[in-house]
Amino acid sequence: MSTTTLPGAFRDLEPHVAEWARPTRQERYDMRVSKNIEELEQFYDAIAPRAEEAIDYLNGFDFDDLPDAETRLLQLLYSLIMVSYPVNIFRQPRIPDSGAAFFDTTAEPAV
Repeated sequence: MSTTTLPGAFRDLEPHVAEWARPTRQERYDMRVSKNIEELEQFYDAIAPRAEEAIDYLNGFDFDDLPDAETRLLQLLYSLIMVSYPVNIFRQPRIPDSGAAFFDTTAEPAV
């Protein structure tokens, strides 16, 4: 892993990298359900205002050959997607009325 955590313009988001820049959907989901709604909101509120800028920035790269720092930025965006419904709709980390149900990913999409 490179010593550069995130691209320079997004260094203010570095406090979220250790927890939220996860390589798989299952890891992002596991992180989501391990947090309370306030922690999800803090992450969402930090990343969401920068999402369009980050997407525009990443569109300048070949997704099949992203540098490490850009990969972590993309992973933060994936985590943002993972927490958007809990923050904006469910108001809790898990899907309402799903009881003890859980989600296990058996295969990752090729992205």
